[in-house]
Amino acid sequence: MSDSEREEEASVHAVVLDIFPNGRSSDGRAGYDREPLAYAIGTRDFRLFEVVFSETPDVAIDDEVAVEPPGETVKRVRNVEFDDLSSGAQSELEYVVAEMVEADEGRFVSFYNDAQPITLRLHQLNLLPGIGKKLRNSILDERKRKPFESFDELEERVAGLHDPEGILAERILEELRDDDLKYKAFVGRSDE
Repeated sequence: MSDSEREEEASVHAVVLDIFPNGRSSDGRAGYDREPLAYAIGTRDFRLFEVVFSETPDVAIDDEVAVEPPGETVKRVRNVEFDDLSSGAQSELEYVVAEMVEADEGRFVSFYNDAQPITLRLHQLNLLPGIGKKLRNSILDERKRKPFESFDELEERVAGLHDPEGILAERILEELRDDDLKYKAFVGRSDE
């Protein structure tokens, strides 16, 4: 692996959810004193960020920005929670997460192939909405025969499993909305 590949792997990018070119009016400062900012979601671990720019950025909703290390026009970045997002960013989140899961199918199909028990009574697959003991055992039985290669294959081979892609997106959104969840399979914690 080359140095540039290592740097690329270590860098963190985020997808813009909402942007305020003139800052947020709710921050209490005069308009000329506000800084342009955006809310974004990390592409790797779904962390939520507030990104403050040094000048009006040339980015739009759904664009990617470098947050670690910060891009050229990025002044500072801080982790935020779901409740800190603007209402526009909260609304956009559902669509962006679904697109991210769809765009990285191999990574998320691997979750079905690699999920392990968390405790004696709880398996990572049980964290997914609608997956109880019977469906979990069907997934485990099928993956013993052969690992899954796509979401379509998951649906075909596991009776009763509908929309495995949507189930993952729903879980990711649940983890983003509820910071007090005991187990998080996808979303990095802001204190990490």
